[in-house]
Amino acid sequence: MTFKLPKESLTIMNELVLPNDTNTLNNLMGGRLLHWMDIAAAISAQKHCNRIVVTASVDNVSFKHAIKLGDVVTIEAKVTRAFNTSVEVRLDVWAQNVPSATIVKSNEAYYTFVALDAESNKVRVPELKPETIVETELYNGALHRRQLRLVLGGKMKADDATELKALFFGERK
Repeated sequence: MTFKLPKESLTIMNELVLPNDTNTLNNLMGGRLLHWMDIAAAISAQKHCNRIVVTASVDNVSFKHAIKLGDVVTIEAKVTRAFNTSVEVRLDVWAQNVPSATIVKSNEAYYTFVALDAESNKVRVPELKPETIVETELYNGALHRRQLRLVLGGKMKADDATELKALFFGERK
C-alpha cells in the first residue's frame, strides 16, 4: 500500500541538547544550531519543490536567548515564497526546558535554497500561493529580502532593486 504525502512545506524538527552539542558554558553551540536549522529548512524546501535543494544563502541569524544543556529545541521551517529556481524558508527556533515548563523563542532566520535536477542543474520550482494574512505578509516581504540578499551578495546593483527603493523612498520604476 502506498500513499502520497501532502505538499505542505511545514517542517517541525525537535532535538535534545546533549553534552556533545554544548560549549564550556553548557550552552548549545551556535554552529550546531545552524546545522539543525539548515536541515529543517532543506526538508521544508524539498517538500515544496519535490527536488533536491542546496543552500544558497542564510540571512542574519541573531541569538536572542541561550539554549541550555538538556533543553528541547523545536525548529519550525516553512517556505514563504518561490522564485524561479529558488525558495525562501522562514525558521523559528524555540527552546523548551521540560522540568520548568518554560518555552522561549531563541532564533529566527531566513534560508534560501536552489532546486536542482539529477545533473545538478537549476530547475524551476512550483509557485507558492499564500492563504492566510500572515503567509501573505511573509510572501510580500520575501521580495524585499531577496533583493537585499542579491544587493549585499553583489549579484544585483542597488539601482536595480526597485522593490527596496520603493520601500525606502516610496518610488517604483
